Amino acid sequence: MNTYVLILEFLFLLGMLYAGSRYGGIGLGVISGIGLIIEVFVFRMPPASAPIEVMLIILAVVTCASILEAAGGLKFMLQVAEKILRKNPKQITFLGPIATYTLTFMLGTGHAVYSIMPIIGDIALKNKIRPERPMAAASVASQLALTASPISAVVNVYLGKALIDLFHLQGGANLTLLNVLSVTLPATFLGMLAMCLYSLRRGKDLEKDPEYQRRLQDPTYRDLILNSTKTTLNDYIPQSAKNAVYIFLSSIVIIVILALYEDIRTFEVIKEGVVTKNIVSMGVIIQMVMLCFGGIILISCKTPVRLVPEGVVFKSGMVACIAIFGIAWMSDTYFTYAMPYFEQGITSMVKAYPWTFIFALFAVSVVINSQAATAKMMLPVAIAMGLPVPLLIGIMPATYAYFFIPNYPSDIATVNFDPTGTTKIGKYYFNHSFMVPGLIAVGISCLVGIGLAEIFIR
Repeated sequence: MNTYVLILEFLFLLGMLYAGSRYGGIGLGVISGIGLIIEVFVFRMPPASAPIEVMLIILAVVTCASILEAAGGLKFMLQVAEKILRKNPKQITFLGPIATYTLTFMLGTGHAVYSIMPIIGDIALKNKIRPERPMAAASVASQLALTASPISAVVNVYLGKALIDLFHLQGGANLTLLNVLSVTLPATFLGMLAMCLYSLRRGKDLEKDPEYQRRLQDPTYRDLILNSTKTTLNDYIPQSAKNAVYIFLSSIVIIVILALYEDIRTFEVIKEGVVTKNIVSMGVIIQMVMLCFGGIILISCKTPVRLVPEGVVFKSGMVACIAIFGIAWMSDTYFTYAMPYFEQGITSMVKAYPWTFIFALFAVSVVINSQAATAKMMLPVAIAMGLPVPLLIGIMPATYAYFFIPNYPSDIATVNFDPTGTTKIGKYYFNHSFMVPGLIAVGISCLVGIGLAEIFIR
């Protein structure tokens, strides 16, 4: 196969991803379907397998989280977070990002940010703190935490059989959920704190900001800025909503216990008279537990079923699922076909300098706006190259780079939630509010992650 042809086909792949990104999540999925058809019937690439397990994990987690939202549990979680934030308003630049990070860690999705972001902005404004400082950092933190959540799709892509088998080949004992989280949780949390430290003094103070002063002269903006209050503290939270949260948190505890004690999920299978041990993967465990506890919340908290598909978590999750369906299938088809031809070329460079793979993860994430899809697309490439598994775990935060181009829904929403105009997309597009916080958070997370992985991934 001609190398130039493979490069042209790779450029075609990037072109389809870019075209899909212009239409958003569902657009990414279905336009990738166009690319898949062209790959198979024009370029004659055998189709790879669709990313079924990743999609099922997303469906299960989103279903349970959506039932939690419909039961009022998400509002209760936001109310608890708001009480903490309003008791410590001067620390909003730290506590705002910590709040969004924690919500993502617990829910396995970053889309709860839409509800808490107006509150973060309101607290900052009322304490004369430039809203861009906590709001931009909080948006980045909500996505960074996905690589530290035990129920996120990206973490469970990394716990797939292929990476575990590679780890065994490299002499490792085992690769478990706790191994991964022992690296990604402290690494991303420290990355977030570094970002918050930077954010403390970024930009001009409100009274010196020209855009804020200009908006104060506009009667419409002035009323919006000075007289509005965003709060959930006055909302009544029934006991059933609180119970829904306790049940949901119990599901995470169950998942961690099952990850810790492998014997519980090990079964004997008899095939042709031979007894073998079958260990249920964590991906399957998460699917089962999330569906089970979603049902428990639905029944015990008398949750209205009709509200489940109407919430922001359900809608955002389904869009993400469709996007990953098309993106991962098209990308897997190309790399499965092309890797044998690349082994003597680009792979030799990456094998010589394994850390350079971080740039591949970063670049793909910028284009496709999904950490799980980035991992599903690029991990087979890393596995084929035989890259060290500890390194791959350490640089996992680099699967989040879609802050680079400010078109992700949470970033756009954050800009719209800031009436002062301090959180913005710059004149030159790339000089936006999320760029430097994102680079700091991901960079520090990867550096710390690489070091921790050498300790905990053995």
